Amino acid sequence: MPAQPSAQEVAATLLAEKGLEVESLERIQSLWAGYGEICRVNTVPDAASTTSSTEHQSFVLKLVTPPPTKADDEGHTRKILSYRVEQYFYTHLAPQMPDSLPVAKCVASINKQNEDSTSITAMLLSDLKQQYPIAGEKRAVLSHTQVFAALDWLSGFHGFWWSRMKNLTPSSLVLPPLEELQRNDQDTEERSVWLNGGYTYLATRRKEYTSLAMDHHSEWGIPLTRRTNDEDLSIAEMAALFLAPQTSENPSIAKYQTLIHGDVKSENLFTSTSGNQVAFYDFQYIGLGLGVCDLAKYFTCSVPLAMLVGDEQHVPQELAMQEGEEQLLHRYWERLCETGGREYDWAVFVRHWEIALVDWLRFQASWGFWGNTEWLEARVRSVLGDEEWRRFLVDSVAKIST
Repeated sequence: MPAQPSAQEVAATLLAEKGLEVESLERIQSLWAGYGEICRVNTVPDAASTTSSTEHQSFVLKLVTPPPTKADDEGHTRKILSYRVEQYFYTHLAPQMPDSLPVAKCVASINKQNEDSTSITAMLLSDLKQQYPIAGEKRAVLSHTQVFAALDWLSGFHGFWWSRMKNLTPSSLVLPPLEELQRNDQDTEERSVWLNGGYTYLATRRKEYTSLAMDHHSEWGIPLTRRTNDEDLSIAEMAALFLAPQTSENPSIAKYQTLIHGDVKSENLFTSTSGNQVAFYDFQYIGLGLGVCDLAKYFTCSVPLAMLVGDEQHVPQELAMQEGEEQLLHRYWERLCETGGREYDWAVFVRHWEIALVDWLRFQASWGFWGNTEWLEARVRSVLGDEEWRRFLVDSVAKIST
């Protein structure tokens, strides 16, 4: 098996198209499970360039060279597809977005499949740190200003694509990993984004769900996975079905469906020095969904707890929506409707938010908790105890099933 090209070689190839050459290359980080690397590339005009400029430029190279593995490995397939989805976003969708929603610009890219089943996916992106030098880093580092800036970016992003969903070709959407593998090899249509944005949805997390159902030490095994006598699905299954985007009309969420980022956390954003401007990156899991699904992870993993519950030092076992949480949601909701140019009843929005919280908790309970865990669990205990919420979910799922 021939050796894969180095980051230096790939960068040189991509830069040559732009009349540039590598001056220096710095490895920033490795990708998941040794699937590649991310490098910062400093460049100068090449010797053949007709320009007299000697300006130095900085780019980011994302190079994906996955190891060979079993073709039906779900985790491997998910990652391979996710990198292709991200490349589609940067090359096809990002150029459509307004300057008010900053993302990196793709300068050049390649996607090569070799006969020996290895592959190379690479993108040369503009360096966000030039304009947005502050990395989001870990949870709770975000200031109030950064929290609001990221929230405004998300409402703008979701609103922008909300009114453009009809432009996506249903047959181009990427199915869950193992389903995508079953597609006819003769289907050569270019894939776009995930049918279901994110990576936590139940259709691809059945093993973890089964483990949760059998975990008698977990508080959440019975409330989320047990099926009652008069219901064919568990609460977790109903929440997942409700939130699942469909290429055909899903009466529960069809008119609210947009593109979601799929992995919203502080580690996936940069901010300006003042913190009032934000640029997101890492669009591997962009796809269809409700915007509140992005918010569920964002609130849990990146928003300081005090912004959700006030000055409370202790989060009670059950917690209804507090003023801080409501203010954040209301700000997002208003800007979402304004940007999208559509109506979204506040009461319906809140129900969607509560279902998204339950679905997000299901993933954390089966995978591992992190972030504002006490808040998330307390909120879901409150939601599950609300009979009106349960009736809303059951009735909505019944409409999908019929």
